Parts: sequence; structure tokens; C-alpha cells
Amino acid sequence: MKKVAIFGVGLIGGSIALCLKGQPDLIVCGYSNREASAKKYVERGVVDYATTSVEEAAKDADFIFLCVPVGLMEQYIQQLCELPLKEGCIITDVGSTKASVMQAGQAFKSTSAIFIGGHPMAGSERSGVEAASSRLLENAFYVLTADQDTPQHALDELEQLLSYTRAHLVKVDAKSHDTIVGAISHLPHLIAVGLVNQVRTYNESNGLYELLAAGGFRDITRIASGDPALWRDILLDNKAVLLELLKDWQQQMDQFCIMLEQNDGDAIVDAFSHAGQFRSRLPERRKGILHSVFDCFVDVPDHPGIVGSIATVLGDANINISNIQIIESREQIPGVLRLSFRSQEQLDDAIRLLVGKGFHVEV
Repeated sequence: MKKVAIFGVGLIGGSIALCLKGQPDLIVCGYSNREASAKKYVERGVVDYATTSVEEAAKDADFIFLCVPVGLMEQYIQQLCELPLKEGCIITDVGSTKASVMQAGQAFKSTSAIFIGGHPMAGSERSGVEAASSRLLENAFYVLTADQDTPQHALDELEQLLSYTRAHLVKVDAKSHDTIVGAISHLPHLIAVGLVNQVRTYNESNGLYELLAAGGFRDITRIASGDPALWRDILLDNKAVLLELLKDWQQQMDQFCIMLEQNDGDAIVDAFSHAGQFRSRLPERRKGILHSVFDCFVDVPDHPGIVGSIATVLGDANINISNIQIIESREQIPGVLRLSFRSQEQLDDAIRLLVGKGFHVEV
């Protein structure tokens, strides 16, 4: 029987735990520094048992997952280095940045433990153990960063364990990881926050900005609602990469300024064309670091009970609606219903069913 200890059983840690719990010859232990949280992990069936003791969680563990904020990673690594860990214990993390974590992980070289960095590139609009799912990491990319002297057997053992998540494992060096993730995740979050704050400032003198920003603006800036403390740690940890990316972004915006000042319509067309061509090559259904939104819009007639009937039709087909929003519904005017789902498969099934019932559906 091999023991897996998970420090921080939230969205990611809880999802990993659910993938591992119940597998042959595995026992999953959850750690939290709060008794109420440890109790909740067990009550929800996410782990086999839980503890508030770092020593108890780490004792005899074959694998340890550090699913704590990046800002706390070094603290936990130092604590573990002071414990009598099991010979050959494999320790990994799920942090969004890797260079600093790998540097901190060098401390294990003076122990019998082996550290391998990790980053499961999947997420959800929800957080906490309540949002954990055994399917969260399925088909998502799971990046592993290891030193050149990492024993191959340790990598093989970790990969075998992670096969239960059904994620796609990718090996990348820590520096490349931080540069790539900085461009495709950290920079977009900064841009979204900056854009929302810009409009917020305008709204202080004209409330129409907030009123008319519903719909598209809200959709394209949804990542601006991330956890502030979490993003503080991530951005500061990847500061050097982001400063370079922001300089490149500023150059992109400067180019648009020049296009507009010179009325250069051809350059604008080229910019949109190149962006559209590249974006069209991006995988549509592959899970990525920015979680996808699975929404559709249904035209609904103005009569009582229509929303309930749509919900019933989908419910009878075991299709779960994660959110419903009535975008417009006025007397004698057809409304638009926005339906949100948790997966592409559920969205596809809902569209087929509703179209078959005669509804007009758009995505």
C-alpha cells in the first residue's frame, strides 16, 4: 500500500485526491492547518483520512503533493526538509510558476527525497474542495519540470501515479514553462484587470459604462475576477518574465496607435487577419490554463413557464445547467436565455436537444 499525502485539498489538490482515492494499493491523506477543513475533506469523501499535523501527513508518504499557494511553497518545502521523510519519497507541487519552486526544491538534495515540479493546467470558475472533480484534469495538459539529474525511475513512478488523472503529461524546463505560461495566462490576466479598471474609472463620471458593459465586455474580462492574493503571489513570482512581456505588449498597442493616427486600414486588416489565422489553429476542445466557458444562447418566446420548461427538458436528459441568465425579456418581445454548462460534451448535447425541440440556439 502506497501513501499519497496532499497538502492543500482545494480545487486542484482535491481533484487529484479524487482521481487517486480508491485506486488499487493507494491511500490518500489530506492536510490542512485548520481542523474544520480537514474534517470537511473526509466528510466529502475526497481523502481516506486527514490531519492538521504536517508530521503525520508526511510520515511514511511515498508521494507528497504540495497544492498550496506559490507564496507558501518555500515555507512548506523547508518544513518537509526537516522531517524524516521516507526513503525515496517523491515530492511534487502544482504551482503556476516553476523556476522559483524548482530553486526551493533544491533543498531536498540534502535528503533522501526527490523533488519534481508540476503544473496541472486546468481550472474552474469555482474554488475550494467543493469544486473538486475527478474529471477536472481529464485531457488537460499536466506539465512536469525536473532537473537533469532527476532519477528516471522517480519520473516514471510519478507519471504512473498521474495516469489516474487522465491528463496529458508534458515535460518542460522551468524557465520555458514560466515564459510560456506568462504569455498565455499571466499577461492576459493583467490585461483584463487593467481594462476593467480603466472602464471602472470612466464609470465614475458616467454610469452608462457599467450599464452597457454587460454581455461581451463582461465575457472577455471574466478572468479579471481571479483571487487577488493568489494572483499577487503568481505575478510577483514571475515578475522578470512579465516585465518583458508587458514591454512587448506595449509595442503591440503602440503599433495600433500608429495605424489609427495614419488611418492605415490595410495594417488594421492585416493585424486582425494574422490574429484570426493563428487563433483558428488553436485547439478548441483541449483544456488549457484558462478554463473554457461552455455557454449557448437560446431565443425564447415571451410566455410564462418557458424557462422552467427548458430546464425540465435538459434535466430529463440528465444535462446539468451550471448557470442561467435572462439577458433580455420584455413584454411582447422575445427574450434571450444564456445557459452555462460544465463541459463541452454537455453543451453539445444541450444544443442538439434544444434545436430538436425547435429552439433557435447560438454559441
